[in-house]
This record gives sequence, C-alpha cells and structure tokens, in this order.
Amino acid sequence: MVSAMHDHTTDRPGRTGRPRSAEADAAILAATREALVDLGWSKLTLGDVATRAGVAKTTLYRRWAGKNELVVDAVAELFDELELPDRGSLAADVEGVVLQFADLLARPETRTALMAVVAESTGDEALRARIRTSIVDRQKRLVLEGRQRAQERGELPAEDDPETAARTADLIFDVVAGAVVHRSLVSSEPVDTEWARSFTALLLGGLAQAGGRPSHT
Repeated sequence: MVSAMHDHTTDRPGRTGRPRSAEADAAILAATREALVDLGWSKLTLGDVATRAGVAKTTLYRRWAGKNELVVDAVAELFDELELPDRGSLAADVEGVVLQFADLLARPETRTALMAVVAESTGDEALRARIRTSIVDRQKRLVLEGRQRAQERGELPAEDDPETAARTADLIFDVVAGAVVHRSLVSSEPVDTEWARSFTALLLGGLAQAGGRPSHT
C-alpha cells in the first residue's frame, strides 16, 4: 500500500519543530472524512477536525495550508488502499481492481469526500492540480503494474516507445476510473461481478483492436 502522505516522520521542508506523528496524521485524516460525512464541505472547519482528532488546531496548520489540501489528502489516503493482487490473468486482474474500486466508492466517507473535492475543484485550478498529483497520478501505478504483469505473462506485447506507453496508460486509467465512478456515483447502479466482467471484456477487446491482444488463458 502506498502511504497517504509522502513523509509521516518529518515536517514539511523548511519547517522546524517536533517531528510529525504518523498517529496524529492518521487521526486527522480520519477525522476529516468523518466531518465531511457529518457536515459537508461548506461547514467543515479545521477547528472541528482538530477537535474530532484530539489535536491542537496549530497541529493541522503545521501540516496543511488549508481545508483544500487537508481534504484531498484525506481522500488520497482512501485511494491508496487500492491494490492489484496477481489473480493469474489480465482479465481477472482488471475485474478484481474494478470491484475493489467500486467497494471503496460505496463507503460513505469515500463517496462524500470525493464528490466534495470534485465539486469544489470546478472553480479552483490549484485544487484540481492537487487532485491530479495526490490521487490520479498516484493511482496510475495500478495500470502500470497490471500492464507489466500482463506483458510478463505474454498477454500483452512490450511497448518500445515510452511516450506511447505513457499515453496508453493514461487512457486505460481514464476509461476504468471514469466508468466505475460514473456508474457508482452518477448513475447509482451496482458494480457487481457481472458488470465488472462485461466491462473488462469490452476494455480488453479495445486493447486487442489497438494491437495488444491478450492471450487466451
């Protein structure tokens, strides 16, 4: 699992004082998600988060510049729970991560927090950039890991051009994340095993047409 914070043991570069506490960080991020579910974005304050986490408000300000940064990191910690166990084939790997992603989105704290930051980011480019770097870019690791595993199995061909490989990875991530988020949060339809299997077949069929046909196992 990728850590939700880049460094839990030291404070931000250039700052002095006592070392950061991993326990305090975890309590603050959990309290932020709890406050989002209870209060919503507009009523959430750093003071309320500090009270729920049992820390001083100055502790939050030493770690986060404001509410936007705090909420994005609270959401990012949830998405960092996603993993890609080896299930023996590319299709099984994709189905597994789709179902895992849907289960994560079904949790009230994930649903509320993600919808809140996305809505708030529509008019805030800095917040959109933080979402990209803290959540989207970090989770592209799953695509890279899955593609490398499929190439090692011989299900996908190796890609010699790094730029093409990067564009393909971005597209795959957008397709998977977009489909699951839309079905779960916009359409409010179930992402069950049947849907995951149908979606995976459609995705792999597109990869085959693009010249990366998986082998049949």
